[in-house]
Amino acid sequence: MDLREKIRVIEDFPKKGISFKDITTLFQDAEGFAEMSKQLIEVSKKYDFDLIAAPEARAFIIAAPIAYELKKGIVLVRKPGKLPGNTIKQEYALEYGTGELYMHSDAIKPGQRVLIVDDLIATGGSAMAAAQLVEKLGGIVSGFVFVSELTALGGRQVLKDYPVESLVEYDDVE
Repeated sequence: MDLREKIRVIEDFPKKGISFKDITTLFQDAEGFAEMSKQLIEVSKKYDFDLIAAPEARAFIIAAPIAYELKKGIVLVRKPGKLPGNTIKQEYALEYGTGELYMHSDAIKPGQRVLIVDDLIATGGSAMAAAQLVEKLGGIVSGFVFVSELTALGGRQVLKDYPVESLVEYDDVE
């Protein structure tokens, strides 16, 4: 099954000139979701890891079948104000301004290996921020696994020091 066929493309969203890849249609399709999960599990088996880090919010859905099948825990990487308790934060660059990601300060023990799983890699900024959070806590980033990748935006280059895999690649950004 070609997962690309299950991902809806919405032109001019969130602004004119952008060709948005909407993964929610893949989630809605039972066969597509099962196939995506199967492929993500197979790719993830290549890595030695103890935990999965899942950045907000679609990655929570993506990480769950992998964690269940491979018997791993999930660490949530959230936006500001979403985690109770003590947290650490990492800023990252956005097209206009900056964003912040947070993780519980006790989510990862030093030396634990962490696979970062997300729906999309575009510029790589939020993915790198997730890696920096893992490393601030003494964790080791085993690699990154994405459902889709916008290759023209260069996110893989930002993550050049880590293994990166994606299931579906798009060469266009417009």
